[in-house]
Amino acid sequence: MPKITLPDNSVRDFDAPVSAYQVAENISPNLAKAAIAAKVNGAQKDIYIPIAEDSTVEILTLRNEEGLDVMRHTLTAQVLAKALKEIYKDCKLAIGPTIDNGFYYDVETKDTIKLEDFDRIEKKMREIISEKNSVTREMLDRQKAIELFESKGEKYKVDIITNAKDDDTTEKGKISVYWQGEDRKFVDLCRGPHLQNLSQIPLDGFKLTKVSGAYWRGDAKNQMLQRVYGVAFASKKELDKYLLMIEEAEKRDHRKLGKELKLFHIQEEAVGQVFWHPNGWTLYRTLENYIRDKISANGYVEVKTPILVDRKLWEQSGHWDKYRAAMFTSESDDERVLAIKPMNCPCHVQIFNNETHSYRQLPLRMAEFGSCHRNEPSGSLHGLMRVRGFTQDDAHIFCMEEQIESEVIAFCKLLKEVYNELGFDKIKIKFSDRPETRAGDDATWDKAEAALKQAADASGLDWTLNPGEGAFYGPKLEFTLVDAIGREWQCGTLQVDFVLPERLDASYIGADDKKHRPVMLHRAILGSFERFIGILIEQYAGKFPLWLAPEQIVICTITEDAAQIEYANKILAELQGNGIRAFTDFRNEKISYKIREHMLAKIPVVFTVGGKEVAENKVNIRRLGSEKQETLDFKEVFDSLLAEIKSRKA
Repeated sequence: MPKITLPDNSVRDFDAPVSAYQVAENISPNLAKAAIAAKVNGAQKDIYIPIAEDSTVEILTLRNEEGLDVMRHTLTAQVLAKALKEIYKDCKLAIGPTIDNGFYYDVETKDTIKLEDFDRIEKKMREIISEKNSVTREMLDRQKAIELFESKGEKYKVDIITNAKDDDTTEKGKISVYWQGEDRKFVDLCRGPHLQNLSQIPLDGFKLTKVSGAYWRGDAKNQMLQRVYGVAFASKKELDKYLLMIEEAEKRDHRKLGKELKLFHIQEEAVGQVFWHPNGWTLYRTLENYIRDKISANGYVEVKTPILVDRKLWEQSGHWDKYRAAMFTSESDDERVLAIKPMNCPCHVQIFNNETHSYRQLPLRMAEFGSCHRNEPSGSLHGLMRVRGFTQDDAHIFCMEEQIESEVIAFCKLLKEVYNELGFDKIKIKFSDRPETRAGDDATWDKAEAALKQAADASGLDWTLNPGEGAFYGPKLEFTLVDAIGREWQCGTLQVDFVLPERLDASYIGADDKKHRPVMLHRAILGSFERFIGILIEQYAGKFPLWLAPEQIVICTITEDAAQIEYANKILAELQGNGIRAFTDFRNEKISYKIREHMLAKIPVVFTVGGKEVAENKVNIRRLGSEKQETLDFKEVFDSLLAEIKSRKA
């Protein structure tokens, strides 16, 4: 009889096959009431499916992210799908998966589904939920499943079943379908799992958001369908919080702000690559110089490697098999195939291999602001967040095994310091272990994973496991930032690599005068400058801290009086002479207009000078985001602002 192991490692014995719902009842009545599905031996299952063998079981509720996913799945497949069929009588169902925070369903109907229809569709969805119908699974032979959906005119479901491979189906080649209600009038093809009853869906926790076109199976040769999107949460409070975040995210969109602040643009003649304007390039260089100062102070040497590299090196490193589809290549006159580098690591090994290194020279921390290119799908490109041409703040640390822990600790300290100074005080960390497709044997991976886990723990990191998501050459730590409105951005990485030094024949001379393989730590803090600048724009909504702002101070004269202009130029020279990015505004406009315009341009500090300021060697100062204006001694203001810039106060 089954022994059920729970997440806390406690074990419960049962005298007969038991459902996950019965397990939940055995734990507590409240858990059974909240239970909507379960994870059995790591796989999501319906709450009522019998468990006959010893298994690990985790009960899923709306408090679990996976439980929310099950609810969203039922909402799209059993509620939205049925609502669309009842409203649009000719509606044919295609697919309806879950996505981050929500769901969508692709349908075919002669009617155009419009945003104005959403209130009507949502009302129908709530009516369906209020019926509190049960949702039950049935396993059908392939032919019976085809006949069922043919009888209902659901040609897309028939297509899915007909083309499904045996390993795409469930339970020895059978097809799972889910019926709704006792009358069994509505059925959908689905792997599941689903809620046991529609009453478990919060009536006020979902909202339809948009509609778009989508080709069947993503092929432009096929029928164009209509895709209806929605979001769903465990409560109206959580839904409202999400919708507010989306509204705020739209205001902060780096593409919109990039144009308004004259930072950058992207155009079709250079798809996925950035045209940096003066303000944007100033921001870029400020960030680059900041990182350069940080790594220099932490013992890194900076190098520069070629952009075009013969395919032979990529074959030797293993990247050719892994990344070939994403590489831009070129054939030279001598018929050599050259690849534009998608990453820097093999090139850094070439520098390491170019001379003999003693163990006394390790660790060697080699950094590069490396220009890389990857042939990302055009549909995935998104402003600065996903580009084809980018620059990494990349570095590789060549060290001995016994140095791994100290190097990981030092890197994590540096990374946290950088993130904090850039305004990010919340970091989430994942440990990604061996992927299914990888280089190196299991013994090598055991050693690499053990070393990285030990080092991560020694660094005091609070990490969670991210199974199977390591690089093909080694396990990694992934550092995810949480921004000002709660969104998560994976940026920094640290990977322990025993494989590449072996493949590229890297070695150092040990204390025994023999050759040894170094360990290679791949690490980045920002990830890429392009993406990180996009994140910074949205983090600050374009209102950068003073030290980072492309234009820091503007000096406005109240009139075109020569004495005011002379005084403003004197201030400008003092500021610029101390590295402060300042400019003047002598236009014949009202001072209120000038101030308002510079506030809209998100200039952090506006100086105003008139006759009184000239006579008293003062400035009137106003900070971005404040209505307060003060008239202060220029020297006092200058010293204060210079100290603020040097402190890199976020």
